[in-house]
Amino acid sequence: MAPSFGRSISFPLTPGRPSSKPRHSRSTSLPACTTSSHPLLAELNTRIVAVRSFTHSSSLKARLTHIHALHSALADLLLLQDPQDALHRATNVGDRLLDAFLLLADAYQGFQECLIALKHAVAESSAALRRGDAARAASATRSQRRAEKELARLAVSVSAIPSKCARLSLVSTEDAEMVGALMEAAAASSAASACVFSSASSISSSSAASSCKKITSVFGSFGKKAVPETAELGLGRLQAVEQCFDECDHVCDKVFRSIVQTRVSLLNIMTPTI
Repeated sequence: MAPSFGRSISFPLTPGRPSSKPRHSRSTSLPACTTSSHPLLAELNTRIVAVRSFTHSSSLKARLTHIHALHSALADLLLLQDPQDALHRATNVGDRLLDAFLLLADAYQGFQECLIALKHAVAESSAALRRGDAARAASATRSQRRAEKELARLAVSVSAIPSKCARLSLVSTEDAEMVGALMEAAAASSAASACVFSSASSISSSSAASSCKKITSVFGSFGKKAVPETAELGLGRLQAVEQCFDECDHVCDKVFRSIVQTRVSLLNIMTPTI
């Protein structure tokens, strides 16, 4: 009876029964890390492609939203047993991911501080333009320059992360797909973040240069005599930049929190239970 029962499953002579039982047993026996059909792994790969494909014409808020979506997909995937088992078997990968997300968390904390400084500086520039205060405008411009230098430093620091996330040859075949996706997520997030930091610095730099020209044209040659049209143009641009940084601040906080949560999840996975 037992041999004939095994043979009836191996050779589906009746379409009805084999279509349900073998599929059910196969879905529980095969680990998701050996196939790209798992929906959460597929979602992470989709988010990686989205982050890598956005262009420089995309707004900073849109780019940060894509990065946050990537980290959300990564957090969901790390809840599964398969990536946890893969990281247990490849501890060197886990250590590199921990280092990468620590650098990213530090960078986004610094980015938030830069955004606050830039919003304040832009608001000061607007007030200086309205009141004709050249000294106040110069002080605001210096504050912007300091924040821009810090943004450039942050961009350089996160640009080094992809090299740390290169695939390791010591990873087993069964873990290669899962581990590769985790490392690729960290690399894609860091590359996109470097692009965001650089773009924010460029936006600030162009607004500072523009406001200086407006201040000079309005008050440089005529003392306190303002040219309303020129002042309005300058104020409009500064307000747009301030709104851009304000929108980024909220999304940046979400990205920072998701990165911290990802690192906490990794620490929980990599720390042996007592």
